[in-house]
Amino acid sequence: MKWQLWRRTHDVLMIASSLIAQWLPAETAVAQQTKPNILFILADNVGYGDIGVYGGGELRGSPTPRIDRLATEGLRLTQFLVEPSCTPSRAALMTGRYSIRSGLSLVAVPGTPFSLPEQEITMAEMLSEAGYATAIFGKWHLGAQVYSQPQNQGFEEFYGIPPGDTWDAFGMIRQGRQTKSADIALDEGPHIVEAKLGEPLRLVKPYTEEVRRGIDWELVDHGVDFIRRQKAAGKPFFLYLPISRTHFPNLPSKRFEGASRIGQFGDSLMEGDAIVGAMLDALKELGLEDDTIVIFASDNGPDGPGASRFGTDMPDMGTTGPYRGALGDVSEGAIRTAAVIRWPRRITPRSSYAMFSIMDFFPTLAHLAGGNVPGDRPIDGIDQSDLLLGQNESGRREHLLTFVGSELVAVRWKQFRAYFVDVVSGRSGPGGATLMGGVGSSAAPMNGYPKVFNIESDPQEEHNIGEMYNWVLGPLLKAVEEYKATLVQSPNPPAANMTKF
Repeated sequence: MKWQLWRRTHDVLMIASSLIAQWLPAETAVAQQTKPNILFILADNVGYGDIGVYGGGELRGSPTPRIDRLATEGLRLTQFLVEPSCTPSRAALMTGRYSIRSGLSLVAVPGTPFSLPEQEITMAEMLSEAGYATAIFGKWHLGAQVYSQPQNQGFEEFYGIPPGDTWDAFGMIRQGRQTKSADIALDEGPHIVEAKLGEPLRLVKPYTEEVRRGIDWELVDHGVDFIRRQKAAGKPFFLYLPISRTHFPNLPSKRFEGASRIGQFGDSLMEGDAIVGAMLDALKELGLEDDTIVIFASDNGPDGPGASRFGTDMPDMGTTGPYRGALGDVSEGAIRTAAVIRWPRRITPRSSYAMFSIMDFFPTLAHLAGGNVPGDRPIDGIDQSDLLLGQNESGRREHLLTFVGSELVAVRWKQFRAYFVDVVSGRSGPGGATLMGGVGSSAAPMNGYPKVFNIESDPQEEHNIGEMYNWVLGPLLKAVEEYKATLVQSPNPPAANMTKF
């Protein structure tokens, strides 16, 4: 049982905490028992340059006033780093580990065996053990296997698209008919599903184009109801709200159709901003604003060039701001995006350039919520609670690795980024390794020396300084060796792969 070792450690810590509490003044002991609520809104394919406070918004023809205001009320991270696409980033978020450690370093595709392993301990399981009510409404995308589904990975409530699917799944019925390859009946196609903790999935209704247009407001309704019930029960909550905006196809609801000046992507971005606003308004109306950590973040960079879909007049794509790349690439624009964290009176509003990985949320929230980080496996996330609380402005992270399938393709150390593969072709042009095409189709070996770029002086990664700054290779490769050392006791499962058998 994956809980056995962790629970033993947890019991020891609980006994120690009880003994300490007996010697503390009553008001101090009570204060220690107070746990913040956690609302985590995960946007989909929102790029670094899409949000107003990151250089987009009104300047791009699609204002984002609610997220901008949230950023002025909290900590805005300008060096928030993720993995190259949906599944890897979500696996890293939920486990606090590189996605390759759970075999999910490629996008989960329906019908394939790649799925979150049963023995992984998720953020929901960690927070549930700490006394939290847990719910996910939206997109899971960590595999369809029963043991991988969110209601079997610590979430007490789940409502959304099928656990192994993404937002464009509704298109399979039309695509099958168009190509005359499959004639799928509506009741046999993808469905909106729901489940309680430990229960099997229940089909709610077919997932159609019409449902896709309004799905986020259903998620809002479920989220607000969940929060209201937990307030009545007097229980701290963890609400994970992975919304659809701005994942293609960006089909806005009727209310937001034509709202922006840049087509359906802009409409979708503005709708996502309103969704964030609706959740923030609900917290305020329920009197929970000051007691709730609100996190808004994106899972990866935006869809890239050529992303015109469903007859839209403008390309259905976001922007990476000054950085090169797009969704599925391994360059800076794919793995660097927006993140804001608000906790009134605890987190001082400000902007921070500290390096922060999506994996860091697991140990950071564990610290703030009184949860326990598993000690029986490598945890790649770093507790950055002192950064959030203003006790360490530089942060505790200096490096980050990037994987595609079984390949370690790049590493960041401070402001330097090194590539271990040389790109032959890619969606982002020469020099852009891409996940969507597979490492084998987009990159070639480097003949012994990686390419190195200074992201701060060269955000488009055009000038290889590897020969001039060869001393940088030492700390870059040290990060790789430290990761490799963890594999001796904890080897990775077979990495996701759909091209090499």
